[in-house]
Amino acid sequence: MNHRGGQLMGTRSQASNPADLGEGTLVELFLDVVDRLPDSPALAHQEDGDWKTISYRDVWTQVRAVGSALTDLGLERGDRAAILSENRPEWALTDYGCLCSGVIGVPIYSTLTAEQVRFVLHNSGSRVVFLSDAEQLEKVLEVRDQLPDLTRVVIFDRPSGELPDGVLSWADFLARGRGAGEGSDDAAFRAEAESARPEDLATILYTSGTTGDPKGVMLTHNNLRSNVKAAERILPIDHRDTTLSFLPLSHVFQRMVDYLLFHRGCAIYYARSIDTVPEDLKSVRPTVVVSVPRLYEKVYAKVTSASGVKGALISWARGVGERWAEAKLAGQTPPALTRAQYGLAKKLVFSKIKEGVGGRLRYFVSGGAPLAAEINKFFFSAGVMILEGYGLTETSPVTNVNSPRDFPENFRIGTVGKPVPGTEVRLDDDGEILVRGPQVMKGYFNLPEATREAIDDDGWFRTGDIGEIDDEGFLSITDRKKDIIVTAGGKNMAPQPIENRLKSNRYFDQPVLLGDRERFITLLLVPDFEALEGWGRQEGLDTSDRRRFLENPRVHAHLMKEMKGELSGLASFEVPKKIVLLDEPFTIEDGSLTPTQKVKRRVVQARYEEVLKRVYDEASRDDDVFTPW
Repeated sequence: MNHRGGQLMGTRSQASNPADLGEGTLVELFLDVVDRLPDSPALAHQEDGDWKTISYRDVWTQVRAVGSALTDLGLERGDRAAILSENRPEWALTDYGCLCSGVIGVPIYSTLTAEQVRFVLHNSGSRVVFLSDAEQLEKVLEVRDQLPDLTRVVIFDRPSGELPDGVLSWADFLARGRGAGEGSDDAAFRAEAESARPEDLATILYTSGTTGDPKGVMLTHNNLRSNVKAAERILPIDHRDTTLSFLPLSHVFQRMVDYLLFHRGCAIYYARSIDTVPEDLKSVRPTVVVSVPRLYEKVYAKVTSASGVKGALISWARGVGERWAEAKLAGQTPPALTRAQYGLAKKLVFSKIKEGVGGRLRYFVSGGAPLAAEINKFFFSAGVMILEGYGLTETSPVTNVNSPRDFPENFRIGTVGKPVPGTEVRLDDDGEILVRGPQVMKGYFNLPEATREAIDDDGWFRTGDIGEIDDEGFLSITDRKKDIIVTAGGKNMAPQPIENRLKSNRYFDQPVLLGDRERFITLLLVPDFEALEGWGRQEGLDTSDRRRFLENPRVHAHLMKEMKGELSGLASFEVPKKIVLLDEPFTIEDGSLTPTQKVKRRVVQARYEEVLKRVYDEASRDDDVFTPW
């Protein structure tokens, strides 16, 4: 049972949003906007300190060159071409060129190792790979002799010196396409593009999930197109909007949203890198942005880590903001005193947060991992709406999302929203979320048995996530089915909601709970070092040597107290009995996080196996905090 506004809310086992989305292709969406808004800015990137834009007309010209070059290289409909690159205009131009020529795009994360790249290229049978720079080229050259299907490599940023055999620069590739297309006109290429069918494969995406080998998810044109059409019914977007694209386009979340924004005529600005996102937000001043919770968690931690007079002011503003938000979220007008206090809090604190993300933002869309309700409510108080949603690669990806339309009827913090149009969601007997709709994948590439396990005869896809649906149709995610911890005493515990509570504490950066089949739960913690070391200096502790600082009993007592305070009210078996302090963060590069920043629990467990043995050893029963060094 859930609570809202002091009232007890019921639960139900299913929710649906019937809608006729029709059938169609991504090519139709692409050509529609090229025809409607040829002179509007479509894509932008930074060059020599300035943002350079490409119009929809120029996008069409370059996409035609890409498509013609692919055909000239001998690729036919149904062949595969991979893209191994960070977000940039060439990524989208290549993708649309593939879609218009019937070539199936295979995105590859730029963070993958050479061996992981080899797996995707080999498994997909990609004939061409497009890559960003010399670093990515080195990976491909290292494994090229193991890739019999790969005939060409195209590099966006040409390195100095001569290119190896079979490697084309982007400029030469486009020139080849322009040359090949000289004998035909726009109409001929357009007719070929329009011959795409809704059931044709658009892409194969390799899941970099929390368990097992990557599987190639086959998404059709209509899978993705239906998700675009569903999203545009519930997310207010038009050609006046601007976005900053920085989540990997190799992940279907950013890619589908970019299809949506492109189709609506928005300008898509590509962040220079993930590290420059804070600066780029201020520079681009976007109106709509998608991100994973990590961005919001970092902003929240930075704001709430202030101390002294500033810290007291922020604490006061948070309290005022919470009272104001509670009323607004319940569809009520806040009391006069709260409104007056909120006006002051907005001027002194909240306006600066909104300015920090550019000042024009209408809303964020959050997905890929769960967002702590406290953090979402804080941003809402600051005038920054975060629309939390849910989906998977296999569902193109969105199945549920909160919406600002008819506020607050379709917006509820702490949930991932109602089903998007055309989608049915129900809970299996064990609480697993099942989804049916036009966005459900065609299947896993060359894995018919895995496909049958994932999608039943009635078209229901098994998500592997556990959830609840309230009586108004809002879905809440409890945890991954495979992540549920069962203690030695037989108690079942979902770690994600508890980790989310801990993330709202300024001293806790990356909390991970472990303890399956053990006597108690253990917290592996990467602290927020800026906040923790700031506290340490105030307490007169030496913070110059991080490991020695983390071994200090006063630090241990402080973190244990903070943890217990955050988790007060939970059952005793849900509260960790021990903490393992880590001095290095979990990262995508070290293999402990997925590209959407979800923890690979099994990888983390294996990596810290030795210290966990000490934690659960009877000889350590009187110790509360451990370090792995």
